[in-house]
Amino acid sequence: MKNPPRTILVTGAGSGLGRGLSTCLAQEGHSILATDLHPDAARETAALIQAAGGHAQAHALDVTSEENIRTFIEGLGDARIDVLINNAGLQHVAAVEEYSLEKWDLLMSVLLRGTFLMSRAVLPRMRTHGFGRIVHIGSIHSHIGSPYKSAYTAAKHALLGFSKVLALETADADVTSNTVCPGYIRTPLVDGQIADQARTRGISEDEVIERVMLAPMPKKAFITFEEIAGAVEYLISPLARNVTGQAITVDGGWTAQ
Repeated sequence: MKNPPRTILVTGAGSGLGRGLSTCLAQEGHSILATDLHPDAARETAALIQAAGGHAQAHALDVTSEENIRTFIEGLGDARIDVLINNAGLQHVAAVEEYSLEKWDLLMSVLLRGTFLMSRAVLPRMRTHGFGRIVHIGSIHSHIGSPYKSAYTAAKHALLGFSKVLALETADADVTSNTVCPGYIRTPLVDGQIADQARTRGISEDEVIERVMLAPMPKKAFITFEEIAGAVEYLISPLARNVTGQAITVDGGWTAQ
């Protein structure tokens, strides 16, 4: 059963998984609000969607700024926001003893504060329109730890707890909150990790891919944008109205071990 067209707000839509999700979901007939801290990147995503015959708008958005989010939401007028995908994120790889407080605070601000602020901002509109789906982009690191990723792992673990609370608080409406937890996807963020991990571990980038990233995944393959978009399509469907507070893990069998 194909989903009815929805208006989907994607944070961090200017590159990587955000851009991949935006283009995949637009191909299914959804209208995309492509938001990003970097407006040119958001516009590039919207242009790709429009060139393929889809519907998209580009907006500059800082998910860590309460004021910026309020201005953005008010600027939409009475437009619907059917789905929020909390995707904005970043990574920093370093040992705990060398991890700067500035980097720790930055990751927490984007990954947790941003998710909280965006979710809080869209909920009144979802309640008014009688429908809402909030999908948080977690990670395999929502379930397991990895060396040198203390802030990222801590934030992604916390995301699951936040999603559960949000699910309970929206159970009185046709609103759900769920988390999709991918294994490694070949994005610019992951490419940066490959270089950082190679430097930190003293091994080659090819060894990072084979020994660090793909070795724990029995399927031995990077996750694709289309696979994550498929999970999102299910979660925003009428069939998933009773699926809330859950985590869907797409990890090539990593956590089955």
